[in-house]
Amino acid sequence: MFELTEEHEEFRQVVRDFAEKEVAPHVAQWDLDHHFPTDLIPKMGELGLFGLVVPEEYGGAGLDEGGFTYLCLAIEELGRVDQSIGITLSAGMGLGINPILTYGSDEQKQHFLPDLVAGRALAGFGLTEPDAGSDAGATRTKATLADGQWTINGAKAFITNSGTDITSVVTVTARTGTDDKGRPEISAIMVPAGTPGFTAEPAYNKLGWNISDTHGLTFAGCVVPEGNLLGERGQGYRQFLKTLDDGRIAISALAVGLSQACLEAATEYAKTRTAFGKPIAVNQGVSFQLSDLAVMVEASRLLTYKAAWLKDEMEAGRRSVAEVKQAASIAKLYSTESAVTATRIATQIFGGNGFMEEYPVARFYRDAKILEIGEGTSEVQRLLIARGLGLPA
Repeated sequence: MFELTEEHEEFRQVVRDFAEKEVAPHVAQWDLDHHFPTDLIPKMGELGLFGLVVPEEYGGAGLDEGGFTYLCLAIEELGRVDQSIGITLSAGMGLGINPILTYGSDEQKQHFLPDLVAGRALAGFGLTEPDAGSDAGATRTKATLADGQWTINGAKAFITNSGTDITSVVTVTARTGTDDKGRPEISAIMVPAGTPGFTAEPAYNKLGWNISDTHGLTFAGCVVPEGNLLGERGQGYRQFLKTLDDGRIAISALAVGLSQACLEAATEYAKTRTAFGKPIAVNQGVSFQLSDLAVMVEASRLLTYKAAWLKDEMEAGRRSVAEVKQAASIAKLYSTESAVTATRIATQIFGGNGFMEEYPVARFYRDAKILEIGEGTSEVQRLLIARGLGLPA
């Protein structure tokens, strides 16, 4: 069975120290200003965070086994300090680098991966559309091939890391025709930043994740070379579903970091905040909630790292895709819903102070809800879990 090693825990401490030094002192102001800290990304690259699952030939760590678990540890520890920074790594690695690494040609890998791994650039993943979220197969973006070039028209929504000053490429799904049964043929195409006709719309005004870069994208007569096709034509939908399986485990790790932060903050506050002459922790109405929260954190972490271990085992040929898919959905469903509950408990224990932006639990509360939506909603996870049980869902 899975167990985090001494090396894993040493790596966790390295990332925690980085987050406490480079992120924690600035995060409140960044959040207030909706500021994306571009200069932080190369520092994350220098620490090796974007290269944990990438071979050495492209600048990565070249870990033979266990790389995905290390990535989840990094996401958890960054997410413990700030969810926006955690999702920047999660999306940058899982949604930006991973499709290129998994499906790209050697030429595509050599061109894009070294800068992405080093943190000199970021990449995005364009799947969701204004009218195609959970039903990603209903994508309306179209790409037409003629004279060795793809012409892309359409729009994408809620795309992370897509409009930063260092964004180098966004991989998008598009209809490229129909199959022999008349169903839409969906392919993945890489669109470099700055391509004429490719526009990152103004950043969203969001409830949370204010530090994270999130844009809608439009493609109006956007032309890229035929060679920008990622993987095989018509395999884009399958490729991106596989990418989402990995992303769900990463989001679970992000949720664990948030729940852990809530547990730490609320426990410390309950020990020091007095009411009626005593610390509020003496009240069972407080201490029992913190006990429940501790259980949720422990269960979330175990589910998440079991799923990460299964993913690493699958890469080594010892576990099946089906096992990973089921474990990913279970971990994502439980840990994200627990994180939302954790922020509610924490803000309640903080009382009036929990409603004040002076305290991080207010930011945690705003940041939590998207965890139940992004990378597949809770409803989608329940559907996938049911199918994994063999139910006709």
